[in-house]
Amino acid sequence: MHILHVVGARPNFMKAAPVFHALRMRHGVRQTIVHTGQHYDANLSDVFFSQLEMPVPDVNLAVGSGSHARQTAEVMTRFEPVVLETKPDVVLVYGDVNSTVAAALVCAKLGVRVGHVEAGLRSFDRSMPEEINRLVTDQLADALYTPSEDGDINLKREGVSPEKIFRVGNVMIDSLVKLLPFAQRQSRSGIPERYALVTLHRPANVDDSATLKSLLESLLEVNQDLSVVFPAHPRTRQRISDFGLNAEQLQLLDPLPYLDFLNLQSRATVVITDSGGIQEETTYLGVPCLTLRENTERPVTVSLGTNVLVGRDPDKLRSELRLVIAGKAKRGTVPPLWDGHAGERIATLLAGRASQ
Repeated sequence: MHILHVVGARPNFMKAAPVFHALRMRHGVRQTIVHTGQHYDANLSDVFFSQLEMPVPDVNLAVGSGSHARQTAEVMTRFEPVVLETKPDVVLVYGDVNSTVAAALVCAKLGVRVGHVEAGLRSFDRSMPEEINRLVTDQLADALYTPSEDGDINLKREGVSPEKIFRVGNVMIDSLVKLLPFAQRQSRSGIPERYALVTLHRPANVDDSATLKSLLESLLEVNQDLSVVFPAHPRTRQRISDFGLNAEQLQLLDPLPYLDFLNLQSRATVVITDSGGIQEETTYLGVPCLTLRENTERPVTVSLGTNVLVGRDPDKLRSELRLVIAGKAKRGTVPPLWDGHAGERIATLLAGRASQ
């Protein structure tokens, strides 16, 4: 059986690794890794090739950045010949990036089976490009591997046959479980004992000067009670500069390698973010998370986990932070099947199909 993995951005690598390793333990399985080159993150390289013990991708499509349409089209154009040449039995796509939907479209037109890892997530906000990618990919996929019950419910509501849906747990947590011991040995020089860890990158938060100004003012208020450690995405740092905003009192850092960031995340007093994956990681780590969004495609982190949606409401942010500082933060639980074995479950399902 030949399995082809498509990865395009850092979260994809973290999700693909557990599945790759679980399949490597199966007899008669051959694997190919295609990196679309949608994002290149040098900070991930040491993790991808050493701690994650992944081989160098067999193919790099090197599509680079561009508009959503251009990037999706480039992946499709460059990926199709790879599929025709390698003739995989199953193509696995991960998450919700442009590479995911592009690969699924190519495979659907060529009649190649597609498995979508992290299927069924919905924010119900179609202004997010990722939501469109999720919706389209899930309609094209032949097997949908969901991380939590809400994913199953969403897919059935959209008419996906229950026979295609498999709840396996969260593969991102598999990688976190594996790497956490390494992460906690990373240096934390210059980091205070108690701190709020901040990430901010979504266009809705950083591309409008008034919105970004309001968020930075809120963070400066936070900084009076709790040191703010802010690994700033290049896009965010550029917007701060372009808009002439003041962030000098915050501890601005360059983007961090995954292990360093995971170390900071695991020891933070609170995490303030607009990222999706961080909502999951903080829930597993038991760290309070305040999400600067009106919605989330990961509602299980709110219903069961440590996540609270505060939107862009400074009063809501302040009130939740007061609870954190007073030791009264929301206490969550780890969702079912977020146990470090999701990749193994996917491998078992694929191997079972191969033997039929």
